[in-house]
Amino acid sequence: MADTLNQTNNVVLSNKKRSSDSDDHDDSFFVSKKQTKSLAWEDPAAALANARHEFGEHGGVNMSIEASATFTVMEPETMRRMFDGELGPDRDFFIYSRHFNPTVLNLGRLMAALEGTEAAYCTASGLSAISSVLLQLCSSGGHVVASRALYGGTHALLTHFLPRACNITTTFVDIRDMDMVKEAIVEGRTNVLYFESMSNPTLTVANVPELSRIAHEKGVTVVVDNTFAPMVLSPAKLGADVVVHSISKYISGGADIIAGAVCGPASLVNSMMDLHQGSLMLLGPTMNPKVAFELAERLPHLGLRMKEHCKRALEYATRMTKLGLKVIYPGLEAHPDHALLKSMANKDYGYGGILCVDMETEERANRFMNVLQNFTQFGFMAVSLGYYETLMSCSGSSTSSEMNNEEKELAGISPGLVRMSIGYNGSLEQKWIQLEKALSKMQEKMSF
Repeated sequence: MADTLNQTNNVVLSNKKRSSDSDDHDDSFFVSKKQTKSLAWEDPAAALANARHEFGEHGGVNMSIEASATFTVMEPETMRRMFDGELGPDRDFFIYSRHFNPTVLNLGRLMAALEGTEAAYCTASGLSAISSVLLQLCSSGGHVVASRALYGGTHALLTHFLPRACNITTTFVDIRDMDMVKEAIVEGRTNVLYFESMSNPTLTVANVPELSRIAHEKGVTVVVDNTFAPMVLSPAKLGADVVVHSISKYISGGADIIAGAVCGPASLVNSMMDLHQGSLMLLGPTMNPKVAFELAERLPHLGLRMKEHCKRALEYATRMTKLGLKVIYPGLEAHPDHALLKSMANKDYGYGGILCVDMETEERANRFMNVLQNFTQFGFMAVSLGYYETLMSCSGSSTSSEMNNEEKELAGISPGLVRMSIGYNGSLEQKWIQLEKALSKMQEKMSF
């Protein structure tokens, strides 16, 4: 393969197979040392632009896809040294693509740059990233403190699966109540404090610096799901230890890929790939390198997409509020976490691309979504988020349906809460006219 151009003046790595006797060694195969130091204050788009660029095998501007499941060695002794841990991806030695794969590793470098972490590696889904991290950080008898307001799949993992299968228990807390968080964390027993930077679906914004301080005082690792706020928030910059993503959402942007990522210290990522005890290695939620290539091509324009998602979400939230709708959006000054989000957010990326409209009952929520999709073509009734079209769902009966009624009430999820992932297809005014028409049709049958 052609040599790799390093845009940050680090050692230039070659993708050609090396001899196991070579002294060439790059101890920054996840992300460069220069990036590790500078990302703490760097704009995420600038950090991505500064990441090492991988060229293709024949000098193509895009990297080649390493689709091999297994990799050859030049000397027979090399294989033993790889399995003993003496040789690895830092020296361009690869064993098997359930372990490190060069194309997936490149996407990991980009994710590390995006989140300002030392390392990252990507997985087959967001939930596999979450479960793998928790299983690496917690052993049988372990304890997690987590926000009450979480994606339904994560809540089910913590409430049902981990206690049954792994003897790992969770205490759920109001993430805004710092005293409650402090009380729930038991020093010497609690392993992880887990929360979403912006909660799904209630859009509660977590005070990442303060929560991280509380956890670290008791020796607890902070894991933050930043799926709702890539580019907008940088949890690692704010004090978190590990950042997880469902890349299926904004980072993909096309609603055509299922993928996840774990961003954090190199020591954690390496431990998750350990041949004997690594959760990623042994559970095998392997990302296909062809998927990694696709995603690496989409990351450079994530910033542009996020700005448009966020711009439109703020505009629609402002206009709908003026019409008398009960809108939940942290970009509105009336939102209880507006000032907090403004103090933590990266400049110029807005306040997120998700807004919620509380229609109070599931019946009214369903009628609202039906009109928006089937009469005015404002958006689609579908779960997920980050698509170029607006996606709508009634959270209580869909993505939060794993929670019982009491758990939904504690999380602040009303039966009629409509979550909207605001798209950017069409012009802003064109889509607003469609929304207004839907509201007019609704008002023929009900009053707000």
